[in-house]
Amino acid sequence: MSADASPQPVPQSALAEPVERAGPLWITGLVLVNVGINAAFFGPIQVLLGLQAQAFDPGQKEAILALITGAGAGVSLVANPLFGAFSDRTWSRFGRRRPWVLIGALLGTVALVALAGAPNVAAATALWCLVQLGANGAYAAITAAVPDRAPVEQRGTVGGLAAMGQTAGILLGAVIAAVVSGNFALGYVICGVALMVGVVLYLTTAADDPLPRTAVPPFSLGRFLAGFWVNPARYPDFAWAWITRLLVNVGNHMVTLYLLFFLTDAVRLKQTEGIDPATGVLILTGLYAVFVIITSVIGGKLSDRMGRRKPLVIGSSVIIAIASLTIGFFPMWPGAIVGACILGIGFGTYLAVDFALITQVLPKASDRGRDLGVINIANSLPQVIAPLIAYPFVAYWGGYISLYVAAAVIGLLGAVFVTRIRSVE
Repeated sequence: MSADASPQPVPQSALAEPVERAGPLWITGLVLVNVGINAAFFGPIQVLLGLQAQAFDPGQKEAILALITGAGAGVSLVANPLFGAFSDRTWSRFGRRRPWVLIGALLGTVALVALAGAPNVAAATALWCLVQLGANGAYAAITAAVPDRAPVEQRGTVGGLAAMGQTAGILLGAVIAAVVSGNFALGYVICGVALMVGVVLYLTTAADDPLPRTAVPPFSLGRFLAGFWVNPARYPDFAWAWITRLLVNVGNHMVTLYLLFFLTDAVRLKQTEGIDPATGVLILTGLYAVFVIITSVIGGKLSDRMGRRKPLVIGSSVIIAIASLTIGFFPMWPGAIVGACILGIGFGTYLAVDFALITQVLPKASDRGRDLGVINIANSLPQVIAPLIAYPFVAYWGGYISLYVAAAVIGLLGAVFVTRIRSVE
């Protein structure tokens, strides 16, 4: 199951560019899948894994958490393009994408429930890797379904609603973690339930055109693996889109990475405002999420009406940079609030419009799942890169002001490189 070679031309609609607008029921199913996946991701990442690490060994909780989340991040880098390629080759009568949404959700749910009773660090690490494997498999399939079903002139709107679902899922994960009041085992079970419930509507109602078996070339491991390399000389717009997404995400992660410590050490939130820094992070995250939800929908619709993507991608990248500078140069609670709101405005628009742009530079319809999986590496890789870049700025090169200036510069580079994309206005 891969895009290791181009399938023979076939007349079926599975590989055709969609012309009919996606309906509200299909879009609702898409949004709910994104809600479920992100609740399953971020409930554990934000709180539950940390509580479990503390239960294993309070004195080594930071190292344990780093081990578990780092291993999971490594799996996510591989799982997304791999499952995307599998879905490209699937010729099931249920379609190409739905089987993998189901398989991924089932695997993720079972692993989450098992994680609730993990007896040691090794078991918890392995099970979290399985959660990442399953959730990323479902995410790869549902992401590829967008260019399968939504025509170009609707992709900004659909991308914005998908981004809204992702952000709502992150908030739901935070709510689950808060409601269980330290009972991480119950939290894992609820996250698993949220994941399965989230995929039900899509699995039972979504149209997913089957791919005829004759359209799938014979499997070759060499061609399968080679297919993950998208030649930047042959597909320069795809390469620039990947680079710009990587840069903007690195900048965004640098802004949020040390937020707790920034509020503690630079803003001195407890002393100046009487607010616990952890509560401050929750407040800022909530404000950020609200603006992401609002602007992702508005920005996506606006780009569809304009018929242009690049101006909004460039503008939103500049707004993200302004947010970084606001937080860095105004290290006080009001400055942090304003910066979080600006960051949400910029990143919400960016998520929706850049996704629509990316779907327009994919090399081939037969490889949408694989190629979007490769693009999604630019979402996961910053989790590894950002800490490596951020730490020297905080520790040696000027502290938080230099960190946020560097984040702004990196994000602006993403805006500059968007101009190199030629095939999309």
